[in-house]
Amino acid sequence: MIDPRLHHQVEQHAYRLVFATISGAHLYGFPSLDSDYDLRGVHLLPLEEVVGLKTGPETVEKSGIHDGLEIDLVTHDAGKFFALMLKKNGYVMEQVFSPLVVHTTPEHDELKAIAADCLTRHHAHHYLGFAATQWKLFQKEDPPHVKPLLYVYRVLLTGIHLMRAGEIEANLARLSDDFQLPYVPELIERKVSGPEKGRIELADLDFYQREYERLVSELEQAFQCSSLPESPAGATALHEFLVRLRLRNRRTEPAH
Repeated sequence: MIDPRLHHQVEQHAYRLVFATISGAHLYGFPSLDSDYDLRGVHLLPLEEVVGLKTGPETVEKSGIHDGLEIDLVTHDAGKFFALMLKKNGYVMEQVFSPLVVHTTPEHDELKAIAADCLTRHHAHHYLGFAATQWKLFQKEDPPHVKPLLYVYRVLLTGIHLMRAGEIEANLARLSDDFQLPYVPELIERKVSGPEKGRIELADLDFYQREYERLVSELEQAFQCSSLPESPAGATALHEFLVRLRLRNRRTEPAH
């Protein structure tokens, strides 16, 4: 169930939204008791704020405590977001396909259909890079935090699954079941039942490193064997879709 207070926050957005979904720890399946809600989505600037001298914001951000919830809301204008979709950016793809939907439209369904044609084998590089960054964060502290370790395994498994199945799956609990990683549920429980920045006491660092290196190797191999295309096939469809969205979103009030 989506908290109705999240719907209220989305309804207050200054621009029409194509969609708004939940990302972050809630999407990944390991929110702590004090985790904030990461709301991500696409807004649509009116045509007048795109072609005129006074352009609207490509990115709208709002964070803080609202309606009793800690919220981090970030939306991009469709033009900026679509450009990101044509790069090896798994993060925006996860937002499009997130099953935790706060706001949706028929255009969101159309966007998901096009997004499926924008997935490429080179998205593997996004997940390899993200995992490397999180692994460095994990090694930085003593005792280490559980959060970056969960992110390491989450992004590597998401990447492997994408390379093999051609679809986005961002929930670590489901991924760990599919990959039969018995140690992951315990790590998730540490995160879910504790604070956002909880630590792992007496961590078996050698074991976690071996698993990290093994999964990196699996992702690299999955990249080599993937049947996903080299480049996105949806560029033309995204362009035409954006033009239609802009034309539909013209202001109807008379000019002064």
